[in-house]
Amino acid sequence: EQIGSDARLLLDELAAIEAPIDSDSLESLRHRYLQKQLEALSVYVDQLGGESLSFDAESAALYDATAPHLGPEYFEAILEEIDRLIPGDEPLAERVDAYRQRFAIPADRLRVVFAAAVDECRRRTLEFIGLPDDESFRIEYVTDKPWSGYNWYQGGAHSLIQINTDLPIFIERAIDLGCHEGYPGHHTYNALLESHLVQEHGWVEFSVYPLFSPQSLIAEGSANYGIDIAFPGEERLEFMRDVLFPMSGLDPDEAEKYYRLDELIDRLGYSGNEAARAYLDGRMDRAEAIDWLVKYQLWSEERSAQRVDFIETYRAYVINYNVGKDLVRDYVERNAGDDTEKRWEVFSALLASPRLPSDLR
Repeated sequence: EQIGSDARLLLDELAAIEAPIDSDSLESLRHRYLQKQLEALSVYVDQLGGESLSFDAESAALYDATAPHLGPEYFEAILEEIDRLIPGDEPLAERVDAYRQRFAIPADRLRVVFAAAVDECRRRTLEFIGLPDDESFRIEYVTDKPWSGYNWYQGGAHSLIQINTDLPIFIERAIDLGCHEGYPGHHTYNALLESHLVQEHGWVEFSVYPLFSPQSLIAEGSANYGIDIAFPGEERLEFMRDVLFPMSGLDPDEAEKYYRLDELIDRLGYSGNEAARAYLDGRMDRAEAIDWLVKYQLWSEERSAQRVDFIETYRAYVINYNVGKDLVRDYVERNAGDDTEKRWEVFSALLASPRLPSDLR
């Protein structure tokens, strides 16, 4: 209650401060950002106190964005492509899961494979983004979590990254988690915010990261787009095939087909938003949400149950990964075109600035 009261008082104080006329100046961005962060904090406090919001209302209030509404027909078209890629008589989800199990990283090679992936993510990022000389992070392997990976930023350009080993970790996740949690994802983002906004400008509010706020959409969206910017075009496939597959004891000749499957499954990502929306709005129960994810996300029942655990814990936060990625991608590519160096320039400037999701449209 005290936090909620303080947030409302701060909002009143902020409303009395005239924002700079230049809407794109750093000071103006800071003013709007602090207002949206405080509004999200106030709404989240109200939710903790029992206030109920619909999925879309919660998304807009906490993350300054909403996810599109997509019906089964959207996902069915993608499932038909996957069905042709992985033919057979069994249900499609079973076929896909059986095929993907062949590409799980062996437990005894997990650490060396992740180390190689992180090193490459870091090498590619440092070509274009300057980080503090003493930046670093360490990896821990954990269990019994509702997420697959998590970055706990420690301050001073140091991070603790935890990888959940409850379920098999497929080969593409080495790059995905290396980029998303590390370079140029969360570790890079937090280090740049701390360096530029806290240390350089003295803006103390950026020493705090409220998870249920618009900052998370920028963080998750940039971390997911960071995979594409670090490994553009076919470069992700090439690194997987030439380095990670042999290191994991997997057949490199299978890399291209597996990669195409992964791309198609990624296009099903918005099905998770639909499951969360229906479940949290009371139109699906837990079992129905799991069944939906099995059918339209093509995850195993066990992995789908883990995702519903995530939805129960983090609610509308799920939109930050895909809606966030699309907003960041569109913003960067609209402002940089096809120029690789320009894309990195726009991307790194975004990471080091207080831009809201609504500023990216």
